[in-house]
Formats: sequence, C-alpha cells, structure tokens
Amino acid sequence: MGKKLRQQRRGKGSNVYRKLPGTFDAMVNYGSNPNAAVGEVASIFNHTGHSAPLMEIIYEDFSKGYLIAPEGIKIGDKVYVSSQNPNYSLGSVVRLSDVPEGIPIYNIESNPGDGGKLIRAAGSFARISAREQGRITVQMPSKSSISLSGECRAQLGVISGGGLKDQPLLKAGKSHYINHTLNRLWPRNRGVKMNPVDHPFGGKQHHKGKSSETKRGASPGRKVGHIAARRIGRKKR
Repeated sequence: MGKKLRQQRRGKGSNVYRKLPGTFDAMVNYGSNPNAAVGEVASIFNHTGHSAPLMEIIYEDFSKGYLIAPEGIKIGDKVYVSSQNPNYSLGSVVRLSDVPEGIPIYNIESNPGDGGKLIRAAGSFARISAREQGRITVQMPSKSSISLSGECRAQLGVISGGGLKDQPLLKAGKSHYINHTLNRLWPRNRGVKMNPVDHPFGGKQHHKGKSSETKRGASPGRKVGHIAARRIGRKKR
C-alpha cells in the first residue's frame, strides 16, 4: 500500500499546514465608494500577511479601511480615493487614464473596481509607458508590459519596505517562522536526499536512479519530476 509524499499531504486540516489566525484579516482595497472619498492616515503598522507596511485610513464617514503604505507618508496625511477629480498626493488612488507618464504607481487594478491586484510587494512600483484608445500600457517591475483599461485605478508612489530582502535572515529559525506564518512548506528537501520510502528519487545519494519523466496518470507517490513532459533535456541553441 503506497502513501502520498510529504509535499502532497497538505490541506488535510492539520496544525502543520494551517495558517495562523489573523494572518490575512486586513483586507487591502479601495473601499465601496468608487467616486470620491477622503481619508486620513491614522496609523502605519506591519502585518504578517503582507511584506509591505499597511496604513489604516479613517474616511470622512468615520469608516475604516486599509491601504498599502508608500515611502514618505506619515500619520495625519490625507489620502484621496477618487475616480472623477484626481488628486496627486502621495498614496492617493487615481485612474490610470489620469496618471501622468513616468510617475511611479502600485496596487493596480487588473479589472476596474476589483480593489487592486498588481504590484503589492515591498519596494516595488510600475510606470505608465504608453496610451492607446483607452488602453494603458504599464511597465511592470520585471520590465515586462501589460495592457490595462484606463478605468483601472492605482495608488501613487513607491511601496515602502524596499530594503526588506537586503537584511540576511542569519538563522534558520527566523525563516521557519516567516514561512509558517504564510502557510508555506519549509524547508523543501530534495527528493534525492530522502529515503526510498519517502520519495521515488530517494536512496541513491545524489543520483535519482531512474528517469524523472512520469506519465499524467501516475499514482500520487510516483507523480514527481517531469509530469507528462513534451520534451526533456537541454535546448539546442
């Protein structure tokens, strides 16, 4: 009787693979009012579910919301969420059609009204590179470009916390807590370093001992490596 691999035993509800309570309780979005809203930054704090600091916004109707904090913003600053009359203050939400070219933006909507889905990691930002018939071309941090509707909104500025990955972790325990909080499997051991009972590639020191290609309908304990690969090996240049 076979068994599933360790990396395939997630999602069973055990404490090992269950995310910690309160990890993703702060919902970052632009609020329910798409037309106009003015808020004030009440606090800036770190949150376990986000790499960048968040800011708590108190709007004119005394409702609260959370937005990703840009570099240079401070408590007491005004943040404008508007789709009609744009305000170009730091951290404000503006339609892509109203954003001048060259200004850094982040937390961009992929579809109008979804509250922001793109460019949310610490230290990242994008820029507008072209406009054509209501479509806006945005250059991503990876230097690739995507085309979005001009009605999509984005925040102005560069996301704070850009030096997050510059500081070394130093200890394995710190990496353990970071990955455990985000419900990620860590450490990831190589299959060739496992025992034969734990992985198909185990027991052969640093050699797999068999082909890494497997069929689509393989059993769970064998479905590792190149699954139904169209081709394997190095590409010829």
